[in-house]
Amino acid sequence: MSSLQPLQHVALIIEDDVEVRELAATLLEETELDVVEAENAEVALAYLQKRGGEVAMIFADIRLPGEMDGVELAQFAARNWPTIRIVVTSGSNGDRLKTLPDCVTFIPKPWRGLDVLIQAEKAIHQSQFPVAQSH
Repeated sequence: MSSLQPLQHVALIIEDDVEVRELAATLLEETELDVVEAENAEVALAYLQKRGGEVAMIFADIRLPGEMDGVELAQFAARNWPTIRIVVTSGSNGDRLKTLPDCVTFIPKPWRGLDVLIQAEKAIHQSQFPVAQSH
């Protein structure tokens, strides 16, 4: 990897609905970000623990199968990888949204592709640290 490129270049999509996950992946593949897909928070967390420094954006559904939902994943990621842009989505506006960290962006379902692309663009620009650029 060249020192001129940003360190973070991955969009991590966490969604259990295969069609929605594939739609998000197709959309985000049109950006500068590489796309990694996960069907639940545990798979995403395992990826983050190995390669969290490469992730620029997390795009997660709130309702996920398994031990951890999207809110808990967002809280954990915000604490441990504060430079990652975290976006969560849901078809409901329940009380779980109130527990999201301030740094997390919420996009209601059904989301518009433009809204997701705007967040990806912000993730790309926020991930370009001076350390990774030439002086």
